[in-house]
Amino acid sequence: MMVNDSTTRFSNRVEDYVKYRPDYPASIVNFLHNTYALTQDKLIADIGAGTGISAAIFLNKGYRVIAVEPNAEMRAKSIELLGAYHGFMAHNGTAENTGLSDASIDAIVAGQAFHWFDPVLTRTEFKRILKPNGIVALIWNERKTGSAFEQQYDQLIIKHARDYVKVDHRNIDAERIAAFFTPAVMHLEIFQNKQVFDFEGLKGRLVSSSYMPTKDDAGFEAMITDLQALFDKFEQGGVITINYDTKVYSGRL
Repeated sequence: MMVNDSTTRFSNRVEDYVKYRPDYPASIVNFLHNTYALTQDKLIADIGAGTGISAAIFLNKGYRVIAVEPNAEMRAKSIELLGAYHGFMAHNGTAENTGLSDASIDAIVAGQAFHWFDPVLTRTEFKRILKPNGIVALIWNERKTGSAFEQQYDQLIIKHARDYVKVDHRNIDAERIAAFFTPAVMHLEIFQNKQVFDFEGLKGRLVSSSYMPTKDDAGFEAMITDLQALFDKFEQGGVITINYDTKVYSGRL
């Protein structure tokens, strides 16, 4: 995995990650079921599973999921949150070296994670662990930047972040994702998603991102001052809405 050892960069943000990161629409599961016959008897590997946000939408539909996550703190949180599901198993591994058996997986999903992977090594590993005709679904919640609030929130992030421009998942564009699936055809499906926050929630959402200062870092207080001003400018009824396009890139390798 790449960029400043991405296996550890979320270790000090686990609680904020759980509380404030957006879920994924459950309709993604229905889409994969209808498009690829991904029935509940199929075994799913969630690669870069984090705290289990993407795994949860499949577990809630009765699927079995192996959550592959190299970060010990995030993996432990996924066990705490999802361990009661009989179909859940957590596993220590990376996208490039999952540690899973050959031809053992029916579907691979990666939620908000593929931009951390080495695509060449990952493709080799995914082909190794997938069963014949197995599928891959790469999922991102992409924050919209159309409204005045959304645009100014994005500028606040750029102003205060350490390496946002470098690690932003939007650096992995559709052309590069399509190349990962080549020679097979990639399908893009977009779902609507949103979060509604009061100020404390918006602050938690901001600091859940690995590129933002934490409360122990220089610049944290200035960032929060700017965030409060932005919230006060745009809040309606004491809340702010963050809208997302949830993009699902899927296909066979």
